[in-house]
Amino acid sequence: MTSKPKTTVTFYNGLTTIGGPMIEVAYDKSHVLFDLGEVYRPELGLKMEDEDFSTLLKYQLIGDVPNFYDPKITGKEIDHERWQHSAAYISHLHLDHSKAMNLLAPEIPLYAGPLTAALLPVLNRDGEFLLPAADKPKNYTRPIIAAKLKQPIKVGDITLTVVPSDHDAYGATGLIIETPDKTIVHTGDIRLHGYHPDWVRQFMAAGKGCDMLIIEGTGVSWPERSEEDSEEFKGVKNEVELTERVVKYQKDNPKRQLTFNTYPTNVERILRIISDSPRKVVLHAKRAELLKLALKQDVPYYYLPEDEKIDALDPNLEISYQDLLKDDHQYFWQVVGHYDQLQKGGLYIHSNAEPLGDFDPAYAPFIENIEKRGIELITLRCSGHADVAELKEIIAGFEPKILAPVHTLHPELEENPFGERILPKRGEVFTLS
Repeated sequence: MTSKPKTTVTFYNGLTTIGGPMIEVAYDKSHVLFDLGEVYRPELGLKMEDEDFSTLLKYQLIGDVPNFYDPKITGKEIDHERWQHSAAYISHLHLDHSKAMNLLAPEIPLYAGPLTAALLPVLNRDGEFLLPAADKPKNYTRPIIAAKLKQPIKVGDITLTVVPSDHDAYGATGLIIETPDKTIVHTGDIRLHGYHPDWVRQFMAAGKGCDMLIIEGTGVSWPERSEEDSEEFKGVKNEVELTERVVKYQKDNPKRQLTFNTYPTNVERILRIISDSPRKVVLHAKRAELLKLALKQDVPYYYLPEDEKIDALDPNLEISYQDLLKDDHQYFWQVVGHYDQLQKGGLYIHSNAEPLGDFDPAYAPFIENIEKRGIELITLRCSGHADVAELKEIIAGFEPKILAPVHTLHPELEENPFGERILPKRGEVFTLS
């Protein structure tokens, strides 16, 4: 007598690191993989050309996942007889969830939310965002299927439902996975203090009572620090307050050069700043190109002297770089380099931009360079991750039978009042019975 298949969950990467989760759910001859990112380890000093497949595995930057990667990269064929139905999913744009997506075998469909699917090819238009695909141009981005939100996707015996969520990457989503006998939820990166806490609560309601909740736990990664002292959570408490602060700095400094920078994937923050700012917001041409190509939105922009012209941009919206350098009242503009040309006594807002923080070796020299120029530097952060209290509220909203914390330095600090809590090891398989 043949035994009935059971749902398995295999944890390949991103378990005790902030980022890089790679997890497989399988049932009989069907399986899905999520996400496809690379763990961020700037201390290794690796350049894109150093990140070959063996190096990525050596430093555990990606998971050693069988039957998903392109055989041209791994040298190992995919067992299509064993796995007759396959798919992969990316929760959002950040590189620790997307950078390795070109390593996926080309015949395996890759799903993402519609905004993620639209933005990723534009972010990789110069081949500097994603790892390269085998036998393709440097700037190739493999096809991504824009999932219809809240609509079921069949992968053999498995059903995927991509749902809206909230993170500091525009268009972030979560995933509900249903097999014939179990329901598993993958939060992706998540928070309740963003622009859309209502979406997160709807997600919680849709996945309530799930058999397993795979949740990010960035917020519990620094037990030695209070949240007031934590670089991740100190400062403004929500995205709305952040935008209000940006507006206030402009109103409080009517005669001063004001500049800023943000992370490129935090598109909604920049859209809110553009909408609410009393000054005219001017973006660097590359960032303006992203908004134009992915979202069909035109915004004022400038070129640095060494930049090439971008055909997609409306020439009527160009602002002279020299005019920006001389300005002290009309513009609030994004600065991406040449800080030595900014006005002494100006104010610069660093809002979750690169370099990202103390963990990046480039951060301290960057800050020192700005301050040496006599420029006031404001660090205006709003975390993309739930803090300790929000994590508890999210877990309570899902009421999972099994909690699997990932994407955190201390998974053991997340608790499940509603059932079991597991601490997966790299490569460990859990059978849900």
